[in-house]
Amino acid sequence: MGAKLEKIGAELEKARAKRAALDVKIKNLEQKYQEEENTEIHDMVHAANLTPDQLAELLRMAAKAAPNPQMLMETVKEDEQNED
Repeated sequence: MGAKLEKIGAELEKARAKRAALDVKIKNLEQKYQEEENTEIHDMVHAANLTPDQLAELLRMAAKAAPNPQMLMETVKEDEQNED
């Protein structure tokens, strides 16, 4: 092989090794993020002193009360058109 080809091959292997290391780091950070998010949710539920049934009911009520994002965007567009 030519020297230039060997150099490019070495750089390629080095880049692949860095990518593999970053993939592992990303996976670990995603796991830590998920764990921390779950801990925060647990702490909020615990602080509110909710039973699992109460939490489920609260989530059902919130889902019914929350505005539909698509409907909200249509309303905003209509308002903007009416202003013109």
